[in-house]
Amino acid sequence: MDTILVVNAGSSSVKFRIYSIENEGMLRQQLKGQIDGIGSRPRLRASGGEGDPLADRAYPIDAVPDLPSAMEIAGAWLRDELCIHPIAVGHRVVHGGPDYDRPIQVDHGVVTRLERFIALAPLHQPHNLAPIRSILANFPALPQVACFDTAFHRTHSAVADHYAIPHGLHAEGVRRYGFHGLSYEYIAKTLPKIAPKIAKERVIVAHLGSGASMCALSGGRSIESTMGFTALDGLPMGTRPGQIDPGVVLYLISEKGMSAANVQNFLYRDCGLKGLSGISNDMRELETSDSFNARLAIDYFVYRIGLNAGMLAAALQGLDAFVFTAGIGENSATIRARVASQLGWLGVSLDQAENARHSRLISGSNSRIPVYIVPTDEELMIAQHTLSLLTKRPTTNARQERAS
Repeated sequence: MDTILVVNAGSSSVKFRIYSIENEGMLRQQLKGQIDGIGSRPRLRASGGEGDPLADRAYPIDAVPDLPSAMEIAGAWLRDELCIHPIAVGHRVVHGGPDYDRPIQVDHGVVTRLERFIALAPLHQPHNLAPIRSILANFPALPQVACFDTAFHRTHSAVADHYAIPHGLHAEGVRRYGFHGLSYEYIAKTLPKIAPKIAKERVIVAHLGSGASMCALSGGRSIESTMGFTALDGLPMGTRPGQIDPGVVLYLISEKGMSAANVQNFLYRDCGLKGLSGISNDMRELETSDSFNARLAIDYFVYRIGLNAGMLAAALQGLDAFVFTAGIGENSATIRARVASQLGWLGVSLDQAENARHSRLISGSNSRIPVYIVPTDEELMIAQHTLSLLTKRPTTNARQERAS
């Protein structure tokens, strides 16, 4: 049976899934796994399509010092023990820059061009590219497809895409890209099945996780996003500040004597929920803490979601539905209830029992705006794009079955 490998690599972990290609191009998840603790406490864990455990192994630190070595271990396990030989590999790549507005088959030239955007996504881009390089070196004939988190937002109008800066900088690529596009694309393609009446209307999707953003959908297309040139903008996140006056950056350089590299590290790793709370970047820990600063961090997170919802509703010129997705959005009933309270002026009202059950539709019968929880599946989106590019079939016509 032909299969597709999907890879989502981070700084200290690499997640992977195998999808089997069945009749009429239907994709079925066969297994999912990850190697985490790379360079510290390496561990391979994997489960089958029904959640049955397949592997749980620890490794010495020197056996898995980096992402390429993690890819070698995962690949050897798939090939030698499970006899899985994928016909293609799909990768999540956070930043496609101005060059790429759709998935593309990767070669050395594409990797070189994507390296130019490392400074725009330093937490993600280098790690996204590392497995691609590893596979190019070891399996050069194996097709690889890069799927970009920025691509879905390339439908933005000129006024949404530009900053108020000279045009020459925009031509160089300094523009508002938006991120989490694979997640938003999955939601846009899923809504017609679960809420056909609102799928083509004005919808705000809140992707709330360690990385957080919001997107305004109209007719299933992105027209505005809270993130911009980099993944620092918009909502506060686990370790990133979200929207911040550029003057703060100038102050850190001129008055605090910080170098550009130090400012970058500070903004990506020491701010957000972690910086405000002084405790943790994990919302679960903050929700159980009685610390004043933990409460402040949560208050701030909810407040900024409410503010940005108003901005996106203005961009849409109204609102027909609101969707929660990603780790916090899918799992925290408390955060959903507090956000809904912020949106009361729009006519949002939750059914508290349905919210506590994490139901698909959680708005009350008297709510003017329906509110949904839709679990995202970026990996399935990557697998779809990879299959589509290999077979030249539009992803909108491909059927898929989610088995997790």
